[in-house]
This record gives sequence, C-alpha cells and structure tokens, in this order.
Amino acid sequence: METNRVVFLIVFLLVTFGWSSAKVEEENPQFWRSQAQKTLQSALDRKINSNVAKNILFFLGDGMGITTYTAARILKGQLQNQTGEETVMTMDTFPNVGLAKTYSVDFQIADSAATATAYLCGVKTNLNTVGVSAAARNGVCKSQKGNEVTSILKWAKEAGKSVGIVTTTRVQHATPAATYAHSASRTWYSDADMPAAAVKDGCTDIALQLLKNTDIDVIIGGGRKYMTPRGTKDPEYPRDFSSRGKRKDGRNLIDEWQSSKIGKVAHYVWNKTNFDAVDPETTDYLMALFEPGDLHFEAERDPSMDPSIVETTEKAIRILRKNPNGFFLLVEGGRIDQAHHASRAFMALHETVAFDYAIAKGLQLTKEHETLTVVMADHSHTVTFNGYPFRGHSILGKSPVWGTDMLPYTTLMYGNGPGHKIINGTRPDIRNVNTKNKEYVQLSAVPTESATHSGEDVVVLAQGPMAHLFQGVQEQNYIAHAMAYAACVGADLRHCQGQTESPLVPTTFSNNNKGARGAGGSAALLSGLLTVLLAHTVLM
Repeated sequence: METNRVVFLIVFLLVTFGWSSAKVEEENPQFWRSQAQKTLQSALDRKINSNVAKNILFFLGDGMGITTYTAARILKGQLQNQTGEETVMTMDTFPNVGLAKTYSVDFQIADSAATATAYLCGVKTNLNTVGVSAAARNGVCKSQKGNEVTSILKWAKEAGKSVGIVTTTRVQHATPAATYAHSASRTWYSDADMPAAAVKDGCTDIALQLLKNTDIDVIIGGGRKYMTPRGTKDPEYPRDFSSRGKRKDGRNLIDEWQSSKIGKVAHYVWNKTNFDAVDPETTDYLMALFEPGDLHFEAERDPSMDPSIVETTEKAIRILRKNPNGFFLLVEGGRIDQAHHASRAFMALHETVAFDYAIAKGLQLTKEHETLTVVMADHSHTVTFNGYPFRGHSILGKSPVWGTDMLPYTTLMYGNGPGHKIINGTRPDIRNVNTKNKEYVQLSAVPTESATHSGEDVVVLAQGPMAHLFQGVQEQNYIAHAMAYAACVGADLRHCQGQTESPLVPTTFSNNNKGARGAGGSAALLSGLLTVLLAHTVLM
C-alpha cells in the first residue's frame, strides 16, 4: 500500500509541474474547436460514391490490431521528429471505418489461414485450413474434397480483370494462399511438407496450386525454395543448405511457370536489379521471389538486393492497371505478425509504417472515383500500450511511472511470448537497457515460445466506390461480399444491374458430410484435438 502511495505521488508531481511537450496552441480551447469544426465540415461535405469499382486495391496488415495501428502512428511521427500522437497516417484519411469479428468456426481466436479464407473467400472456416469451408478438417486431405471455396481474386479474374498478390512473406503463406489455394493444412507449402497419406489421397501442395488454379498476373514475395527440386542451390545463398530447393517430385515450378507463358511478356526475377529492369508498360506477367522463404524485415532489408513494399506495390499496380477492365490486387504487410510473434515491437511497428507508405503509393497510382481501396487486419496480437508516458515519449521507451516492485517497464508489452523473464519472482531491471533497439524483446506476462494472437475485433477502412458498405461491426467474411458487390464480380451482380433488392438466398442448411459437427462427430473431435496441438507449433 505504501508503494502505491509513492507511485501516485510521483504521477501527481509530474502532472502538476507540467512535464509536457504539448504545443502552446494546444492550450488554447479554440485550437481544438477549430480542428473539430474542420473535421465536421469535411464529414458533412462527403458524398457517397456509388460507382461500380473498376479496381480493388486490398491492403492486409497481418497482425495489425488497434494497438499496433496506434503505436505505429506515433512511431511514424517520431521518425519525422514530431511528438507522434497527432500524426496522420495514410490509413487515417480513409472516411469509412468499421470493425470485423475475427473468430473462426472452431476457435475463439483465429489464425491467418482461417481469417484469410473469411475475408477473401467470404466463408468462415476452421483454424489452419485455407480456401476450404468448415466442413473440411485440419490436416485431413480427404475432407477438403468438395469443400473448396474460391476467392475474390478468382472472381475478379473470371470477370476479365488482371489480378496480383504482393506480400512480405513467402507467396505460399496463409494470406496469399487463400487467394488461389485449397488446402486442409496451411503448412503444405511444397510436396515435401505433406504427409504421405495426403499425397496418396490426391491432395496438392500450395506451391503447385499457385501455378495450376488461377492465372495470376503478378506474384511478388518470397518462397523460392518451395518451387524447386530438393537440393537445388539458391542463387543468392548457394552455400546455405536450408535455402535449397525442397520439392520431392523433382519439378521446377519456376521453369514451368515461364514455359506456360510463351507468347506473353513474362519475367521471373529474384533480385532488385532485375526487378528494376522490368518495364511495367510492356510486361504481361511477373513472378518475383526475393528470398527462399519470407522476406527480410524492413529494418534489416538490403535495399540493393530487395525492393521495399512500396516499390513492389508500385510495380504491381503499374502492370495490372493496363487492363481496361481493371484489376484486383492484394498487398500484404505479412511480417507485422511475425515480429509480434517474436515480441519484437520495434520490428512490428517499422513494418507497419512501411505498410502505410505502401498504401500511400497505392492511392497515388489510382483514381478514387474508380478504385475501391480497403485496408484491414486479419487478427490482432497480445501487445499492450500501457503506463502513463508523457506526450512525445518514445513509443519504444519506458514508462516514467514504475511498477510497485520499483522497477521500470516499457510502454509496449505482451500478454504472452518469449519475453517472459521472471527469475526468483523478480522482473529484470531494464533501467540501463536500450529498449529502442531493433533486437529488444519486450517483456511478457506469460512464457510462450511464440506470442499468440488475440481475439478482439480489427479495424476495416475503405475509400472509393461503395466504400460506405464498410461500416459498423461485421463478421469478417462480409468483407469479400462487400468488395465483390462494389466491383460486380462473383455471383452478386446487382450493383452493375442497378438493383438493390435482396437476392433469393436459401436459408435451410444441411450437412451430411462424415465427421460433421453433431452427434457421433468423433472425427470432428479428433480433428479438433489435432488442431489444438498444431496451433502450438505453427507460426500463425
């Protein structure tokens, strides 16, 4: 109790004596009134854009929960020598804002595969499965047959649009995979990652599906090693055995992709020099795989070898926008999530700032009256924003108010993760630790090998044609349907037909699949237990 009084007294003294970096004009009430009136007038002047969207530009921040969004805004400003809190992100300028509920059919807190299937395919599903309905079972090949669901990327392609994926992860990872693949396991990146039973039962690895399922015009990310025969030396890391090809079937999918594009201007590149040489005005197809696996974090990226997410986004748009019918492009800031799994807030926030710059580039290269731009996260993380830091205090710094154990703590911490360091009941003393270093691992309350996801709703932001559809609190699978409606792709073409009446939709559902939920669902129970075990070993 005495310690609590001391902490309260410290806070009282600091606030009373004005340890504030607030600007002088902010002490004047008229500053805030004027700002609010300008914002109000902007909202009043806003007109609904009811055009049919020629293009869909879809930005997905993997793991970019509200805390990450807010903290990245502050970091972006502080990197520009501002206090940070008042910074306006590109994302902040989107006029339409909503929330999406992220749970999967079987879990309260979902992974990136289940969420991607929801917002890209319009159907909620089970943990660790991608491009299949919830009737499929995690890791059970036979269960995916007949339960495949297609994505808005495929709907756009079928409507005559050009399509592309840009990611900072491997192109076979959960988020991009949901645009083209159907797999009972998100981890079946190549045939070497599949159990013998799945191969025997006729399932296909995700890398092979990248070539066979949908004719994708632009493919940019990492994942070279899943495309080449086992033992194939990587062109960038020839001495690194972990970077060598993995495929057991002996197929070189990169060569096969190039052969399938004869008669078209198609480029495969793996480094920035060749990437920069690609002329988007004359290019029909581009496959750019810059790493054997995932790309480097933005803070560690070698700009002479790997382009930034801003550069890859620009190249993709310049190639795709030549199609008079328009395009669909998924841009994923995929390593926000992976940094959070490692409890490295520095990396996660810098990834998010880079992601915001990519959004700005996308808006610069497109026209709002014809391009629906949507920004959202798939799920959140256990990172917390806490303490009573002063205005302008480094978002990666320490709270000026210490804990009752008289030890400092950082403004950003994690609910669980590898940063749990309680020794003999005592937290580590970080007074002399540089918490702003990119290698720093934030403390966490509970020890886990990898920080988990969290289950709160995620933000959805939109501008352009029919962007007003992205408001309110919605199920995550609604997003795919709203984007498709706006662009008149997929099954619901009412918007381009001038109709708004509800289509006839069957309301009676039946499920005769073996192992379905309900009485006697022993296979479902076994699959659920297997999912729980796999959830501890899969990077989500």
